[in-house]
Amino acid sequence: IVRAPLRMAVKEIQRFVDSKAAWIDKHLAIIQQRQRPVEAAFTIEQLHQFADAAKQDIPQRVARFAALMGITYGRITIRAQKSRWGSCSAKGNLNFNCLLMLCPEEVRDYVVVHELCHRKELNHSPRFWVEVGKVLPGYAVLRKWLKDNGGAIIRRLL
Repeated sequence: IVRAPLRMAVKEIQRFVDSKAAWIDKHLAIIQQRQRPVEAAFTIEQLHQFADAAKQDIPQRVARFAALMGITYGRITIRAQKSRWGSCSAKGNLNFNCLLMLCPEEVRDYVVVHELCHRKELNHSPRFWVEVGKVLPGYAVLRKWLKDNGGAIIRRLL
């Protein structure tokens, strides 16, 4: 669907669309890739297993990276979330998605470091990303993995 001013010439609209053809094709391919068949939803039992595993795994990762970074934090909560992998409150409480247990260990490290860096910068400014890069110089690859694969995992929530 192309939206344009009523008085714009059709030729001008077509010229604009043609000039953006590569961008349009690229993004249509991304959308089609993300619309792969959805696997069966997780059962309640599976979610409990992921949460139990995360309660063992995530706090250890948080403690290790917090010590490395010289950062304090508050409470750690593990939940099944449909829209977030993790979050950090202004008080320093950390929340993590139990579905992280389905991600590679390095991706779990990235999410932990990402949330701990919010203890220094409670935003996503360039300064924030510098902090992430200090701990995980190759974080962009891990972030991309989450972007490319995370949606398929989260879509399996009930």
